[in-house]
This record gives sequence, structure tokens and C-alpha cells, in this order.
Amino acid sequence: MKKAWFVKILILICAFSAVILAQETKQPQIDSQEIDESDGIPVLIKHLPDWENTRNRATYIFNGNDLRKALGERPVFDSIDFTGGAEAVTAPYDAGKLLIIEYNSPETSIETDILIKQRLSENPQNPPIFYRRIGNYNAFVFDGNNEQAANALLDQIKYEKMVQWLGTDPYAVDRANRNYLVATGDLIVTTIMMIVGGFGSAVLTGVVLGFIFFFIRNQKRAQTHLYTDAGGMTRLNLDGLTADSQTNKLLK
Repeated sequence: MKKAWFVKILILICAFSAVILAQETKQPQIDSQEIDESDGIPVLIKHLPDWENTRNRATYIFNGNDLRKALGERPVFDSIDFTGGAEAVTAPYDAGKLLIIEYNSPETSIETDILIKQRLSENPQNPPIFYRRIGNYNAFVFDGNNEQAANALLDQIKYEKMVQWLGTDPYAVDRANRNYLVATGDLIVTTIMMIVGGFGSAVLTGVVLGFIFFFIRNQKRAQTHLYTDAGGMTRLNLDGLTADSQTNKLLK
């Protein structure tokens, strides 16, 4: 009887230990603002290039201290503010260390973009820092020496969300002007091409018709008998149109 109770207690202890071990080894849930409900993975992580193989090496960042712990102290980080719910993720790649910062509004992303570009122009880094704004993402590649590889890595980042402005879109006028200029330029190019094409067609048609007319007139002229306009009078054969006279009938 005592042996049976001992076995039951031992089984309970083993089960309790297994539960505790599973909870300790379970990957902690990241408190992101946007989580994929199907698997609980933050959407920002899924926007990393090759995220399935990279997510185990990725570091999620919510503030400046976490940013400096993950990537070290860098002057450009003074231009990055996480106030307002900004989030970031970083992961190492062959081209360098990739950092993606997501802002909740395009206004904040644009303001940060201006500050970052200003700081990078004032303090060139070696190795260089490759930077690009993609939608509401402000993306960096650190510690990379190959510009082509860094740009290829940045090209793989896709911002797949709809950008909505809190107020009036400040780029609406610029976009309308750009569309107007593009449409006007296309119209001008099309008009010039039509004029040049019409002129070229007219010249080509004139050359062809002139050649045909010349050929027909030349054929008719070859079939016409020689004539003279001297009215039967003796005339000098200066134009070579009059047949040579028979010299045997001339007076000597």
C-alpha cells in the first residue's frame, strides 16, 4: 500500500516538474502592438528577409536602451525616438546587421527620416551605414562594407500596410503635380513623335512618288520621236535633237 502511494507521489512530482520545465523553456510572448493571431508572432518580425530562418536570431526592441544593448552605442541613435509606441527589430545577416523601426504614423516616420539623414550627413560612419525609409519603416544596415549587398537586403523589406494620414495628406499636391507633369510630358512626346512621323512619312511618300513620276516620264520621253521647232528651216543642231543630215546630198 505504501509502495503504491509512493509511486503516485513520484508520478505527480515528475508531471509537475515537466510542466514547470515546459513553461521555462517556452519562448516568451513578445508584447507587440500587432501580433499574427495564427501563430502569435509579431508582424514586424515577419517582415524581416527570410524571417523563418532569422526569427530565432532576431531581437525585438521597444526603447532606446534595448536598441543600444542590441547594436551598441551609435550617434545616429540620438535621432530615434520610441515615444508613441514605436517598435523595432534587428537581426544579423551576411550583408550586415539589419534594423527595422516601425512608427505608427507616416508623419512620425518622415520626421525621423529627416533627422536620420541629417545626422548621417553630418557624421559619416566607417564602415558606412546604409539607410532607407520604406513606408512607415526606417531601415538600417550596420557594419556592412558591400553597398550592393546592403541595398539588396533592404530591397527585400516590404511595407504591406495602408498608409493613412491623420489629417490632410501633405503630399497630395505634390502627387497631383507629378501626375500632371508626367501626363503633360507624355502628351508632348506623343505630339512630337506624331509630327516627326508625319513629316517623315510625307518625305518618304514624296520621294517614292517623284521616283515613279520620273521613271514614267523618262519612259515616255524614250518613246517620243525626235522633232524640231525650226518650221522646216535650216537650224543649228545645238541641242542634239535633230537627226544628222545626209552629207552625200550637200552642195560641194
